[in-house]
Amino acid sequence: MKRTKKWHPLPGQPLTETDRQVMYWEGKGKVVPTRDLIRTPEEIEGIRRSGVVNTGVLDEVARQIHAGMSTLEIDQICYDYCTSHGATPACLGYEGFPKSVCTSINEVVCHGIPKAEDVLEEGDIINVDFTTILDGYYADASRMFIIGKTTPEKEQLVRVAKECLEIGMEAARPYGFVGDIGHAIEKHAKKYNYGVVRDLCGHGVGLKFHELPDVPHFGHRGQGMLLVPGMVFTIEPMINIGSWKVFIDDEDEYGWEVISWDEEPSAQWEHTLLMTEHGVEILTY
Repeated sequence: MKRTKKWHPLPGQPLTETDRQVMYWEGKGKVVPTRDLIRTPEEIEGIRRSGVVNTGVLDEVARQIHAGMSTLEIDQICYDYCTSHGATPACLGYEGFPKSVCTSINEVVCHGIPKAEDVLEEGDIINVDFTTILDGYYADASRMFIIGKTTPEKEQLVRVAKECLEIGMEAARPYGFVGDIGHAIEKHAKKYNYGVVRDLCGHGVGLKFHELPDVPHFGHRGQGMLLVPGMVFTIEPMINIGSWKVFIDDEDEYGWEVISWDEEPSAQWEHTLLMTEHGVEILTY
């Protein structure tokens, strides 16, 4: 049976470098994107505008976050800033998620639900993960915050997790592969005997909250989908001090909060990225 090709050059148009590269790698049996994953200039501009608001949300959190505040207060800060700039929090109501932002403290890997009883204490580390919808375009980013002075172990974890994001971005090259990103991240994390979470990954974003490609933060070079200029996706490594394994908190009535298996601290940083002819452009900070 003849295999259906995923990539089709535009009718009546000369072949571009992208056409040649994608058709070459598809002929080699590699996973390639469909053309609908390549964002138009207008779509890129819309995602970029959404990214500006998303960055503003996290900047406002950075300005106000402190020991003694609850994660519910962080949720209100995010909601107020987002909506006052004409945007919508993508998390609110998404598959039943009850709040506007994810606030994940210490051993909570991701998807922490803001609560009045979760009050930040000196030494905590917290990931604040926010996604904006502006005029139908999505942008997604997260940052780590250290509350006051923390332990050297937590401080190193937060730093190395950020380095993993930066190293992953450097590994993301036009006409490279998603697996190149995960390989680079895992290699760096292993220098510290950290676990790289495997159950969750980065993802395409822009016209929807989650699109292709999936972007695992571990793996091998040359595997996964071909990276092509015009693709928009997140890199968001979740790095654990201990095991890479995770579990869902039984006490979470919504079934969202992901905890490190051994309940050791975890850290994560995330950007939304545009693949260009020269590497990635950061659309959110």
